[in-house]
Amino acid sequence: MFEQGDWRVQAACRDENPDQLFVRGAEQRKARMICYGCPVRTECLGEALDNKIEFGVWGGMTERERRALLRRRPEVRNWRELLEAARDDYADIDQYQAG
Repeated sequence: MFEQGDWRVQAACRDENPDQLFVRGAEQRKARMICYGCPVRTECLGEALDNKIEFGVWGGMTERERRALLRRRPEVRNWRELLEAARDDYADIDQYQAG
């Protein structure tokens, strides 16, 4: 869909203060709310997982959630590709059911 890096211009957080996305504890819930409905949430999460970004909320997941996911699925080599394929499959099923 988007080339590497191009997705950032579409991000829901592009005009937010970056400090709002790099918070701890209960503040992370607020940061995650920015991600819900973001048109490039999949690309963002894939970037964080593929690059093992340790801090901040990316694609609606906290660092703790991303670490747990990486531990559960060590065989995945390209998260962005996997997440985009899953998103596309979901869209195809949703479209089939609607149609």
